[in-house]
Amino acid sequence: MLPINTLLLQAQNGVDTVPPTVTEIQSSLKLVTEILTVFGFKILAAILVFLVGNLVAKWIRSLIRRLMEKRGLEATVTGFVANLSYYVIVTFVVIAALGQLGVRTASFIAVLGAAGLAVGLALQGSLSNFASGVLLVIFRPFKVGDFLEAGGATGIVDAIEIFSTMLKSPDNKKIIVPNSNILSENIVNYSSFPIRRVDLVFGIGYDDDIDQVKQIIWEVLNEDSRILKEPEPTVSLIELADSSVNFAVRPWVNSSDYWNVFSDTTETIKKRFDAVGISIPYPQQDVHVYEHNNN
Repeated sequence: MLPINTLLLQAQNGVDTVPPTVTEIQSSLKLVTEILTVFGFKILAAILVFLVGNLVAKWIRSLIRRLMEKRGLEATVTGFVANLSYYVIVTFVVIAALGQLGVRTASFIAVLGAAGLAVGLALQGSLSNFASGVLLVIFRPFKVGDFLEAGGATGIVDAIEIFSTMLKSPDNKKIIVPNSNILSENIVNYSSFPIRRVDLVFGIGYDDDIDQVKQIIWEVLNEDSRILKEPEPTVSLIELADSSVNFAVRPWVNSSDYWNVFSDTTETIKKRFDAVGISIPYPQQDVHVYEHNNN
């Protein structure tokens, strides 16, 4: 059988062409059938790989979503991680399907790797904040409404987002702290436990009656219903300082009452000390002036 290109050239040059025989037609049909059969199987295999891979990706996405929802994670993080896993799997499924068609996928993988590296370097800070946000949501060192000190800021947690945590300062300012900063430093959560200890120090003069001072302090503590009986408060002399005798007063209160008890107890004890003449020393200097007679 003459090739098609040869027949076309002969026709253009005016050469008489011989009609193909039945055998030649059968051979051509056989060749076309073989080509279609081979490529048909490859196309079907590629479609099958894509369909099965897509179903597996969707199943994994649903599984990840259910697991994260069971742990009570934030909906934003749950949706983002689930969808990210789906697209990553689908990308590899598409590459596998192209491989079934005979496409060399090594170049695709190299391009994807280079693109991933470039994106990773460009978004290094953002990815770090995202990873930190996921860890914060998983391990939950704090929750919305907690009062904490983290990332160089102090305030009440207003929202925990993917890349940052929103705090509301005591003077009602919004503080946006990157999640990576929070995880890279110590986290002090003042709301983790239901009760807290109030640490107060009161100084009296060396001439004041220690027993009377302790009695007044205990009276103030017992009169305040916000101060817990268990654990029991402590009142102890902790230091003989340069100009004062210092007492440590440590009552326990509910976390929500901390600052009110702190300020109220300080004010009440100061007033009681003033009423009975107990002094609270403060730094002072005695200046002596000497007059020299040069005569």
